[in-house]
Amino acid sequence: MTAKPAAAAARATVYGYPRQGPDRELKKAIEGYWKGRTTGDALRETAAGLRRSNWRHLAESGVHEVPTGDFSYYDHVLDTSVMVGAVPERHRKAVEADPLDGYFAMARGTQDVAPLEMTKWFDTNYHYLVPELRPDTVFRTDSAHQVGQLREAIALGHAARPVLVGPVTYLLLAKPAPGVAADFEPLTLLDRLLPVYAEVLADLRAAGADWVQLDEPALVQDRTPAELDAAARAYRGLGALTDRPKLLLASYFDRLGDALPILAKAPVDGLALDFTGAAAANLDALAAVGGLPGKRLVAGVVDGRNIWVNNLERSLGTLGTLLGLADRVDVSASCSLLHVPLDASTERDIDPQILRWLAFARQKTTEIATLAKGLARGTDTIAAELAANRADLPSRSASAITHDPAVRARTAAVTDTDARRSQPYSERATAQRAHLGLPLLPTTTVGSFPQTAELRTARAGLRTGRIDVAGYEERIRAEIGEVISFQEKTGIDVLVHGEAERNDMVQYFAEQLTGYLATQHGWVQSYGTRYVRPPILAGDISRPGPMTVRWTTYAQSLTTKPVKGMLTGPVTMLAWSFVRDDQPPGDTARQVALALRDEVGDLESAGTSVIQVDEPALRETLPLRATDRPAYLEWATEAFRLSTSGVRPDTQIHTHMCYAEFGDIVQAIDDLDADVISLEAARSHMQVARELAAHGYPREAGPGVYDIHSPRVPRAHEAAELLREGLEAIPAERLWVNPDCGLKTRGWPEVRSALKNLVTAAREVRSGLEPTAS
Repeated sequence: MTAKPAAAAARATVYGYPRQGPDRELKKAIEGYWKGRTTGDALRETAAGLRRSNWRHLAESGVHEVPTGDFSYYDHVLDTSVMVGAVPERHRKAVEADPLDGYFAMARGTQDVAPLEMTKWFDTNYHYLVPELRPDTVFRTDSAHQVGQLREAIALGHAARPVLVGPVTYLLLAKPAPGVAADFEPLTLLDRLLPVYAEVLADLRAAGADWVQLDEPALVQDRTPAELDAAARAYRGLGALTDRPKLLLASYFDRLGDALPILAKAPVDGLALDFTGAAAANLDALAAVGGLPGKRLVAGVVDGRNIWVNNLERSLGTLGTLLGLADRVDVSASCSLLHVPLDASTERDIDPQILRWLAFARQKTTEIATLAKGLARGTDTIAAELAANRADLPSRSASAITHDPAVRARTAAVTDTDARRSQPYSERATAQRAHLGLPLLPTTTVGSFPQTAELRTARAGLRTGRIDVAGYEERIRAEIGEVISFQEKTGIDVLVHGEAERNDMVQYFAEQLTGYLATQHGWVQSYGTRYVRPPILAGDISRPGPMTVRWTTYAQSLTTKPVKGMLTGPVTMLAWSFVRDDQPPGDTARQVALALRDEVGDLESAGTSVIQVDEPALRETLPLRATDRPAYLEWATEAFRLSTSGVRPDTQIHTHMCYAEFGDIVQAIDDLDADVISLEAARSHMQVARELAAHGYPREAGPGVYDIHSPRVPRAHEAAELLREGLEAIPAERLWVNPDCGLKTRGWPEVRSALKNLVTAAREVRSGLEPTAS
């Protein structure tokens, strides 16, 4: 293939970039500030240094236009709430007294004030802070964050483009504030919000912005005619402004569908579109509406959410087709590179052959710049890069890592019966209650207990050879003993071993399964200062041996109360990994499910009567378009059942989900056929309990009464109040009492107090109940 130079020289850009720094410097600076070890000025200087480094790297890689405003101390949606003055009344005093402390109070809460709700950013594992709005919300402009970062970049000599969450997406992501009627629609505030955006755009233009990007990813979801009309009205208004920069309207994560003709006709100066995965349909749709004559198109042809090397020739083919559809075509990733690790070149423990298949943020910026160069100057100018890419791609498809005949034969032999419990829930519940002998409103936790500095030091010591295996395992035994003893003294009914031996709920299992690769530096932001290292699912999956049986049975030997076995489910093992893109995800999920099925069987054989298989990513991975959901939910729920259906009727299967909108998947939760599900509910005030009741969910559930993503310790009466709300939706015989999620990120002082309050609340509410038929 030989491409001719583009008529208007293509340029390289990105929508956003990882914030943390090569050694998670931002995390360390923020947490140091929270603990009082560093000042606000020191934190700001660290952040400014990371921004300078990011922009310098992007420019040196060949990126012509760097993003600004994407860098955040906690979350870019929270930054938008600050920008438009949508500060909840309960946080207003804190923000006015100290904007930085008030900002973190909105994100994390304080002992006296609850934080904003947190949920997943579309179908990613990034969490955003949900805006709280009221019918009488008054928006006020505060563009300091956005203007400040733009001025920094310009002063350093960069061509910079501020990136803002668009007004329509912002309102569609918002929720009614506590106490506001549930049927209040924040989108009705659009006409009140647009003047604030107009002021921000004017401020950015005055500060030197030539272009401003407005992100509208909510428009790739199914939208009503009224919502699409609101988008058209919003951009007619913003496009008609005289005092504004050029507007680049961006969408990503999926195809635009009915929104594309509206945006193409909007009086803005350019569109930025995703052309990867399902969003590849945007190409034909763009052609069908006549393209973007006289406008700029930023083409997202490099996958911004996965870590596999780009097929450069295929992307050049897409770009070549797009040249005839816009006045100018520039090259970018499909979305912000926030969702991938920073730099693959720092990995020392991955085979160099496999490293050739990987592209993290820095490698993706090189790919983008290479494609822009080839598009602008012709493919002869990137001949060496194309040749190397041609060699890299087949080396992966031909590798023994990616194909294991035994795994594929076992997966092909799966039948429908393998994914069904031997008895219906009503019969299982009777057997489980007789076997376990639990009280009404049984108390438990979701799985993990605090990962202390001593535990992390021990794990690092084992890795570096400072302590031997025997010393490390002695430390783990001591920690498990402490966790079991605390739970018994506190009065918790179903115990956990605390997961002291686990580095991460996905990585721990990935390191014990074939087909997975672990990174040393592949950190990705999940929320705030919480970073994870998603493993790389590169090949066929099998389980060489038991993964959790040893420590679970040791914990059970210390108590007569039931100890839950704790596993991570197949959908979450995919969603929180960088999953292979060379076969359907359902096939990969089935392989993982069979490996977990073996582990479940071994736990049961070892005497474990309660086994929890967590699926927090089931909702997160739900396709953004309704037409794509049935196929996904079919393989996702089947994979869970395949993992769990080989047990006896009196073995109780639990699952767990957190920090997502569950209303869309209540039927899928039912289809999992788990005996008990624990769910996040504290920040959303038991919304999920009401959703389960409305569906007629027939099994047991534990909507959380302790928000573990905040340092705030709930008082016993607050937990009791939430429990009573839960009882309005779920009968006492089917209601469990538990935190929202695992306790890994919390400290022991908080956990001790919170769990004691949780048990006190359960006993108080239990004492006023009489058994009733379920």
